[in-house]
Amino acid sequence: MNQPSPQSHNSELQLRMKVAACTAILVDEKIMNYSGHVSARLPGRDAFLIQTIDQPRNGLRPEHLLVCDYDGNILEGPAGEKAPAEVSLHGEILRSRKDVNSVAHFHHDQTNSFTLVEGVPLRVVKNHAVRWTSGLPVHADPAHVANADLGQAVVRTLGDHHALQIRAHGQVITAESVEAVLNDSIHFVENAMAMYNAAAIGKVAPLTDADMASFELYFKRGRHVNKLWRYYIEGAKTKGVVARDWDI
Repeated sequence: MNQPSPQSHNSELQLRMKVAACTAILVDEKIMNYSGHVSARLPGRDAFLIQTIDQPRNGLRPEHLLVCDYDGNILEGPAGEKAPAEVSLHGEILRSRKDVNSVAHFHHDQTNSFTLVEGVPLRVVKNHAVRWTSGLPVHADPAHVANADLGQAVVRTLGDHHALQIRAHGQVITAESVEAVLNDSIHFVENAMAMYNAAAIGKVAPLTDADMASFELYFKRGRHVNKLWRYYIEGAKTKGVVARDWDI
């Protein structure tokens, strides 16, 4: 039986705070920059939270977020604001994948390098990357996912996997909560950078199936996601990246 995600117990205000905090932390970690976005499904609604097109990612606050339906229509939000150009990327994934409650899309160049060279695909080389043992697909079309047809094409490439890269473009990370999408975004880039650095030394030896099975046996995802979330939230509050009074 499917267990409810922790996200289902959040108030809308808490979800807004978490999306804003996740975005700010990804910017602070130099994973996201002036472009990219984090979305969160609103429990009990065919709708999700996402930032506006022009709002600076490093200044995002809960009240800046829009409520959009899966077609990308704005249902609620600041007057006169527009949804990001790639709102369909989020909407189509959330429509299709009921196990996904949060999506992050960013453009980390060194990670995306693995889509630009022949014969060197991104592989699982770090233990926390066992999240992607099912595969790390690459979406061949580098275009902005600016409409429903392009969003549905991304959904087909994603399949049952938990992340993909868009060739010469960026990354898409899917997870069961905002906390988990932060966790996975950080680990996705960590894994890519570990492989990038190892390849500069010599031939890379990815984790074997036995290695990954051994780690999965002892890995407690919920506990790990919470541990990493608390670590980054506390650091972000200390640095002033996230407001101290946010109840997250």
